[in-house]
Amino acid sequence: MDILFQKLQGAGNDFIIIKYEDFPHDELFPNLAQSVCNRNFGIGADGLMVVKSSNVGDFFMLYFNSDGSKAKMCGNGLRCFTKYIYDNKLTDKRNLTIETLAGLLDVEVKENNGKAYKVKVNMGKMIFDPKQIPVACLDDKCINQTLEVDDVKFEFSTVLMGVPHTVIFLDELDLDTVKKVGPIIEKNKIFPENTNVNFAKIISRNKIEVKTWERGAGYTLACGTGVTSVCGVANFLDLVDNEVEVITDGGKLVITVEGNEDIYMEGPAQEICKGVYFYVNN
Repeated sequence: MDILFQKLQGAGNDFIIIKYEDFPHDELFPNLAQSVCNRNFGIGADGLMVVKSSNVGDFFMLYFNSDGSKAKMCGNGLRCFTKYIYDNKLTDKRNLTIETLAGLLDVEVKENNGKAYKVKVNMGKMIFDPKQIPVACLDDKCINQTLEVDDVKFEFSTVLMGVPHTVIFLDELDLDTVKKVGPIIEKNKIFPENTNVNFAKIISRNKIEVKTWERGAGYTLACGTGVTSVCGVANFLDLVDNEVEVITDGGKLVITVEGNEDIYMEGPAQEICKGVYFYVNN
């Protein structure tokens, strides 16, 4: 089966995007995501996004992780999704409302020569309620809790930013720790739906470095909802100011916490390639 696709990246987080009318087979999306996102036997990506119509927003963004699991939202993915629909002239609006499984999100296109080069996303408000996240926590907020991994204690905070995110502040970041500790915390029994895990180093009140282990995808160069969660938690703990530059392995993002506690993420989105994917349902 031939499927038209485009591949885009935002801060090194890469995605395959297709239109629903080109592949209207809901039951096959998990398998397609696994197939097309495979970096050896497919095109290779962190996730698959499907552009659908919406009754309550301008478009609906359906998202699947590279392992085929469905996710409610993806921040970097949303920027790429917005660039896709704008650059392909599916809309001429520069202020859009995108429906996701996490709710409605407002986006603003920063345009140059008819193309979106940056997208600003209203990521909404962080949710602290442990029951909504969900996480097994006796306090009303899962902030500054302790979890032990291989006899090492980690202080963590967990919030819901569309999807569950756990934040761990460290004095130094290294990829070995991310890849070793990340998957263990991701599937810890206190997280009934698993969790994304973000390791962060505060450089100053206006700059943070972040490395993320994504639920269902593993280590990725960047995670939009992840860096948003890190900055939101850091701001809540008064560790940073309202506007923060975030350094990821895939590039830089700017996160702003507004007075009403809405959090905005702004960053680039880039088209990598487009073509036809020859899908076989194995």
